[in-house]
Amino acid sequence: MTGEIERRHDDVEPARGDGSTELGELIGRLTADEDMDRETRGRLLGRLARLLGQNARKVGAAGAARGRWLGDVLVEAAPHIPIRDLETLQAHHPGLMGEELADKLVKVAGNGTTAVGAAGGALAAVQFTAPPLLLTAPAQLAAETLVIAAIEVKMIAELHEVYGIRVQGTGTVRGAAFVTSWARQRGINPLETGSLTSALGTAAKSALRKRMLRTFGRSMGTMGPFLTGAAAGAALNRSATKALALKVRNDLRESAGYTPPLPRDHSRRLKSAD
Repeated sequence: MTGEIERRHDDVEPARGDGSTELGELIGRLTADEDMDRETRGRLLGRLARLLGQNARKVGAAGAARGRWLGDVLVEAAPHIPIRDLETLQAHHPGLMGEELADKLVKVAGNGTTAVGAAGGALAAVQFTAPPLLLTAPAQLAAETLVIAAIEVKMIAELHEVYGIRVQGTGTVRGAAFVTSWARQRGINPLETGSLTSALGTAAKSALRKRMLRTFGRSMGTMGPFLTGAAAGAALNRSATKALALKVRNDLRESAGYTPPLPRDHSRRLKSAD
């Protein structure tokens, strides 16, 4: 499926020479392939963790411990997250539209964050059973946190497409808008002043920092020994992704003036009552 997804290369900023581009590309790849096998996912997460460890040493322990650093990395990676438009989504999921297509996107995102939690737990198990540690725990948790956030940002962006709320602009502008939407757990209103900007304001940065720290804390559940963390991380991630999707979808329905159709069984009950 990765080859089918059209990347907006013209929207991606040029390499900065500090490793941020490679970080963004790794995060983008981990969000693009919905059918990635466990071995590949674990290998890419390991590579991402090593790069983050190098990056963290540059900003220092105090800086790396704060959600601001993780938030900055996510914002820089956002233009690399492959976002499909409505036409592409319908081509990838034939016969689905509206609420059914939105349900599918949420399911796929839940599967993705579940897989990341399981992969992180597996890496943690290797660390417990085969010292010296292959990865440092903070870097591994940072990698999981960023990929989980990126998968959910992708889900939110594509839900906007499904509900007819198109967000225009360059990859940088769209990325910042969708990251803000993720941080606030709200849909984007293009008519709202300041909702589309290439730079996050003070309030948005604060929300992003807090959201990253909560997601980081959720990832700590994967650190249990002997694969117990894998099950815990998977369950927590799936539940949190579904809860986020529910909030955003309700917000998007209201913004778009969209009323979902009644379930089929409920429609039959109304007809029989008549």
